[in-house]
Amino acid sequence: MIDEVGNSEQQQRDIHSVDPAVAWPAVSFEEHPWASDSEFGLSHRARLRSRGPYRAAVPSAIAHLDVPTLGRDSALEAEDAVSSLARFDGEYGSIAAPFSAMLLRSESASSSEIEQLTAQPTTIALAELGAKSSANALLIVANTRAMEAAISLSGDLDEAAIIAMQSALLGDSSPHMTGEWRTTQVWVGGGLSNSPHTASFVPPHHGRVPALMADLVAFARRTDLPALPHIAITHAQFETIHPFPDGNGRTGRAIVHSMLHRMGITTNVTVPVSAGLLQDTAGYFRALEAYRAGDVVPIVDAFSRACVSALSNGRQLVADLTLFRTDAERATTARRGSAAWRTIDILLRAPVLDARSVSAELGVTPQNAQAGIDRLVSDGILEQVTEGRRNRYYRASPVLMALDEFAQRARRRRH
Repeated sequence: MIDEVGNSEQQQRDIHSVDPAVAWPAVSFEEHPWASDSEFGLSHRARLRSRGPYRAAVPSAIAHLDVPTLGRDSALEAEDAVSSLARFDGEYGSIAAPFSAMLLRSESASSSEIEQLTAQPTTIALAELGAKSSANALLIVANTRAMEAAISLSGDLDEAAIIAMQSALLGDSSPHMTGEWRTTQVWVGGGLSNSPHTASFVPPHHGRVPALMADLVAFARRTDLPALPHIAITHAQFETIHPFPDGNGRTGRAIVHSMLHRMGITTNVTVPVSAGLLQDTAGYFRALEAYRAGDVVPIVDAFSRACVSALSNGRQLVADLTLFRTDAERATTARRGSAAWRTIDILLRAPVLDARSVSAELGVTPQNAQAGIDRLVSDGILEQVTEGRRNRYYRASPVLMALDEFAQRARRRRH
């Protein structure tokens, strides 16, 4: 039985011992002793299962490995997916201003839903305004900040940047879990067990995390690998390391967008790739398991399919938003260039608003902002969400419906 991970010099020898000629190394395992913090409330059988040593993963170093040769179909699908992503970014780059925020928001919601964190579009929009909202809506809004951090930090993707992404995600809700790599053992699955013994996967001992993450960053920063396999493998290795106490899935998918931006594939808009993964979450998780067993093809294929599906869904969302803007501009009695007219564009990225947010966005007085809102209400474009004259919020129902339909399409598994 192995006691604890040894000194840093030994760790470096262990992590860099992989033969670069091997196609892709499967995860190995090592034993560690386990001392439960508490067995209170556990049955006798559960207490027995939670005792003794446990096995934690030992991922190999990948910084200097070449991507294995993919089959013809997988390679072509990966190349097509990258071309389609770049084409989508180019097509919508010129009109990105009102739509990029909504695509980013949709990606955040889809990535959160993979972790079973869901909220209605109206609730999320209220949370963005700082109004009282659900805990899930606040986490989804925080995930949007993590995505924004991932893109802004893409030029210098290092350990500090990844820690900053996770801090943007959990800084408000769980600040004690941010700012550094984890310092305890974590595990995936296992129900309500208070030990890793029955987990479906036990990531590496926390003593190995710093060296593994330094190796992962070196791999992610390479410029000599095919784009989509490079991104998919980086993501799978990150999820295998599981370097944080919480937020690993959402941070790992944020890194995907950081790399897409870093490679120049998407520079104007955020393609909702997670919406594609959401169509087959079971397949996505199986692909991660296959990666740990030494097979990279399933995770590359999963991302290829997710990109194609996300592009189709994203195009429909943009089409629905464009139709709303056309209909609203026809329906309004406001003169072109007025506060009311300009508020229509705001609705494409913020479907719930109030006078304060419009005032700040347009640089007009709160009174003028409210007058513009009132005009859109009388035109049937906005409706008041709250009652009374204080803390009044208004929504554009067609935009919220478009977001809801986007989410429904993402949940609809392809056959």
